[in-house]
Amino acid sequence: QVQLVESGGGLVQAGGSLRLSCAASGFTFSNYAMGWFRQAPGKEREFVAAIGWSGGPTLYADSVRGRFSCSRDNAMNTMYLQMNSLRGEDTAVYFCAADRTKGQPRGRTLFYDHWGQGTQVTVSS
Repeated sequence: QVQLVESGGGLVQAGGSLRLSCAASGFTFSNYAMGWFRQAPGKEREFVAAIGWSGGPTLYADSVRGRFSCSRDNAMNTMYLQMNSLRGEDTAVYFCAADRTKGQPRGRTLFYDHWGQGTQVTVSS
């Protein structure tokens, strides 16, 4: 049974940092590209970052490029999202997801088959 569990969310002041983790189980983690998405209240789920199966390449949304960094540890079956210089508009529920393939990181939800339950990130100004 595929399971993805996000952790590390919370309340942070604007300009601060958070590190999200996504613990994977029930599948061969190293065989799949992985992604981060987020959803703010009243908005559609949007792409944040993705990473290839080996730890590269990485892909970022324009809104987070240069502030967020996605990485993974295949030995630990875990993916990370380091978020720096956080802004109010980063407030959302953050989800990790497993791509269907071992290919390049991709930025559309339709390419992802399995999702975590999400972790709330709230940035106060």
